Amino acid sequence: MITSEPVIKVGVIERYPEISGELLQKFKIAEDVIVSGPFRAVLKDGDVVLYGGKEIELLRGNQIVFTPVNGGAFMLHDVLFGINFHWERKEHQTFQGALRLVARPDGITAINEVSVEEYLASVISSEMSASAPMELLKAHAITSRSWLVAMLEMKKKFSTLGIPSQRTSRTETELVRYYDREDHDIFDVCADDHCQRYQGITKDISNAAKEAITATRGVFLIHNNEICDARFSKSCGGISEPFHTTWAETPFAYLQPVPCSADHAYLPLKSEEEASQWILSKPEAFCNTTDGNILRQILPSFDQETTDFFRWTVRYSVQELSDLVKKKSGIDFGTITQLVPVKRGPSGRITRLRIEGSKQTLTVGKELEIRRWLSASHLYSSAFVVEKEHDSFILRGGGWGHGVGLCQIGAAVMAVKGFSSEQIVKHYFREAELRKVY
Repeated sequence: MITSEPVIKVGVIERYPEISGELLQKFKIAEDVIVSGPFRAVLKDGDVVLYGGKEIELLRGNQIVFTPVNGGAFMLHDVLFGINFHWERKEHQTFQGALRLVARPDGITAINEVSVEEYLASVISSEMSASAPMELLKAHAITSRSWLVAMLEMKKKFSTLGIPSQRTSRTETELVRYYDREDHDIFDVCADDHCQRYQGITKDISNAAKEAITATRGVFLIHNNEICDARFSKSCGGISEPFHTTWAETPFAYLQPVPCSADHAYLPLKSEEEASQWILSKPEAFCNTTDGNILRQILPSFDQETTDFFRWTVRYSVQELSDLVKKKSGIDFGTITQLVPVKRGPSGRITRLRIEGSKQTLTVGKELEIRRWLSASHLYSSAFVVEKEHDSFILRGGGWGHGVGLCQIGAAVMAVKGFSSEQIVKHYFREAELRKVY
């Protein structure tokens, strides 16, 4: 286990043919070369070619490292975030620390090297509003820190295995695929929702976020003397999902189904009928809230565009669905005739869905692949029931995200109700303890 604060590599931009920005302070790019101001980097003959503000070539190589002289603030233009989600957009973003531009066969990747605690201050500010309750910010800091360092420890442990960025199992009747977070090759973590949303110092780091980071510095969720792989999503929909139904078939005692309510008892959904009744109801739950004051406190402005996260409805015509699935999966099912849930997790999320078409039938999993295939971006979650109505499919669902671990909206409501950060994380991560490691 670590004993001091690590420095991490964050992939901010991946495989752009050209990257531009501005060095807001002085950086060293070679032993005796100090630069600042506007810059542009282009991939040429397999190298990164760096140009200064007057289009003067400054340096070229397989990678260029910008080392801060003092402070190290820089801006990158047109950073894409929310990739493939319904809130996808670009914006200029500002960061602190070192910058590394790396040539890849299909573009340039920009990497920010930053300390864990500085990274977390940005994550908390990016994931949560500056006005969020302090106990929520502290709970989120502990959760994010634990996941991040657990991922770093996992990379060290399995660094020689050559694990691909996705796991796929394919037979004639089934395709099962899941995506995990410890698989980036030249950096530790990406800056998007696939890992944790990181926007550097683009938005002012609030005093509340700084206070939450300082108050919890070096504090981790621990189980069996190992740092917990602590996951989180926007809304569990009433029950959290265990790790192994979403990613690897490896159960974790601290990532088990937990009711998002003060009632600690969990009654498993044993049948399709029970799952349907659950999803079509609106049970009492911390994350079952429409309180605009709470949501404005915990959701950044672009996340506030999503208001129907606890229970939602999506409708497709048969033709729309058939065309969509063909486009997203690359498989021609013909005219889709049925969507049949084959297997569900404890929260009601479908982990295997049989798609029946006029040309072929195939079962797909896990939850993220199902969400990818059934939406132009991503379906809110895979916890849904299917209704067939004349020439339409109606999906009625619940929750926002994979549902594993901390429920962000549920945790926010708990904080508003007076729960402490320790009570919040121990509610969602059973069997875990808190320990200050550095």
